[in-house]
Amino acid sequence: MSLSKYEIFSTIVELGSLTKAAEKLNLTQSGVSYAVSTLEAELGFSLLKRDRSGISLTSNGERILIYVQRILHEEALMRQEIASIKGLETGTVRLGTLSSVSMQWLPGILAHFSEKHPHIEVKTYLGCYDEMNDWISNGTVDFGFVSLPTSKPFETIPIKKDKLVVILPPNHPLRHQKVISYDQIKDESFIMPQWGSDDNIRRLLNEHKLNLQVKYELMEERTILAMVQKGLGITILPELILVNVPDNIHIVDLEEADYRIIGIAASSLKNISPAAKKFLACTRSWLRDNNYLDFE
Repeated sequence: MSLSKYEIFSTIVELGSLTKAAEKLNLTQSGVSYAVSTLEAELGFSLLKRDRSGISLTSNGERILIYVQRILHEEALMRQEIASIKGLETGTVRLGTLSSVSMQWLPGILAHFSEKHPHIEVKTYLGCYDEMNDWISNGTVDFGFVSLPTSKPFETIPIKKDKLVVILPPNHPLRHQKVISYDQIKDESFIMPQWGSDDNIRRLLNEHKLNLQVKYELMEERTILAMVQKGLGITILPELILVNVPDNIHIVDLEEADYRIIGIAASSLKNISPAAKKFLACTRSWLRDNNYLDFE
């Protein structure tokens, strides 16, 4: 079994198409199809299901993909280490990112990194907390931005204390207050962010034993803000998310301040690739220079 077959299989799964995989790898579609067929013959079972809706993994394919990705990841680490020994600067960084980080930090970090390391490629994967945990665990990403503490035993670096604030509709009776107590919102209709098991907002509400009237659960922050604007409920969000908030929405501090801690997590920070280590150093440098780094 060759690494090239593993790469073809992994690329098909990533793109969901034989044609797109062939284009990305500069191969013919028949060549890609033949590589998968021979890999399946060597293994003795099917990896992919092909039907009118496209390509999907078989149950056996799902089990094998984890190991294929690990092998490809380790091979990429070896190539980067060889390049580093030779004094060359190359490689690919696979970064998991949250929507708030992507909006506020990522463009600046990428520009800073590209200027310093123009020959290192960066691939980004946008997801929620649970997706991030899965991507770090199975090696899809080298490391990712997370909400701390994580529910999985990763190595982590805390970065930023992101204050949690109450978001109120235009004519809400509490809109003129400087701070809001937890007791004041216990009977409010609430729009719950649905970001995964490491969500600090759920933790906060549980700690204060608040059984809010949860009317909606949503993942997308823009939609949550739009629903608050329409008077469908209040919510609690981290400040970093609040970009281009409508003027008639009110942002009020909690009486007892609380925070989401944003950090970076990896299965092993010591064993990430040379390229990933350079990206991590550039990230911390950019955050420090722009007064975002709360932990040294």
